[in-house]
Amino acid sequence: MYSPTCTEAELAPPAELILGTHNAKKCGELRDLLQPYKLELRSLAEVSNPLEVEETGTSFIENARLKATQQARHLSAWTLGEDSGLCVPFLQGAPGIYSARYSDPGATDERNNEKLLGEMRDARLDQRRAYYVSTMALAAPDGQIVLEAEGQCWGRIIHECRGQGGFGYDPLFEIPEYHQTFAELGSTVKSCLSHRARALQQFVRGLLNLWPGLKRC
Repeated sequence: MYSPTCTEAELAPPAELILGTHNAKKCGELRDLLQPYKLELRSLAEVSNPLEVEETGTSFIENARLKATQQARHLSAWTLGEDSGLCVPFLQGAPGIYSARYSDPGATDERNNEKLLGEMRDARLDQRRAYYVSTMALAAPDGQIVLEAEGQCWGRIIHECRGQGGFGYDPLFEIPEYHQTFAELGSTVKSCLSHRARALQQFVRGLLNLWPGLKRC
């Protein structure tokens, strides 16, 4: 659930948000989801001299807050920190907050997926359940967190990669009801049930609570 920490009267609505990531695919996904509202989203690749924030938090939301607060103060701009990843109960929650660097510090999606398949090779079907989680934190230009949100999406890890879309662990993450992975599902379906879409739905409700003028275009 969203968690506004300031009253509407204390804040002026921003014209744009900076997303605290260089990940173009993640930014594109969030930009599409925010498109109906009067907000422009820019990634760190589109701003000058962004800060390199170390993800030293022990949870997704702690890392999202770090990305939001430190970047907001550095850029003097409204900043959305987002941290997300894959959690597998069979692996005691791994990859978890280390999802992006699961295989090694310079990990690629392919190496991460290879390691996950190796770690899951002895898992039975009922042990292959997993969930994606997305956490979001919005910071004002002074670094104050004014809004937080979280979303989850459950599925299971299959035995081999399928599909060409998405990124990260999407080719291995199957939604059983659809018999397709996130990499196979079209963007329309994914935009309704993904962890990031669910977090953003809560986030938008929080934005509209803070700034009722941010109505759909």
